[in-house]
Amino acid sequence: MSDKIKHFDDTNFSSEVANGITLVDFYADWCGPCRMMTPVIEEFADKKSGEIVVGKLDIDASPAVTQQFQVTSVPTLILFKDGQPLGTFVGLKDLPQLEELVISSLQSV
Repeated sequence: MSDKIKHFDDTNFSSEVANGITLVDFYADWCGPCRMMTPVIEEFADKKSGEIVVGKLDIDASPAVTQQFQVTSVPTLILFKDGQPLGTFVGLKDLPQLEELVISSLQSV
């Protein structure tokens, strides 16, 4: 896994997304599409290093945050700016789709 990806949980989530732009991958180890999404997330993190923080949150290990953001399907990606969600993307995405979703969400702010 890319060393540019942070790992979030119920204890550190709020402080980790509080400042700047953060993309969080809500995933589960048992989820096949989540495993397929991992290389896309890693490539995105490598490309956007220094611009956007990228992190992963295991929904089974972090039920409070999962419930707070009403994540019911995985993979779900949520883009945050200064702790506030800007956009939610559900399902498997390729890198160009992911980049376009992030850019359009940031432009709408």
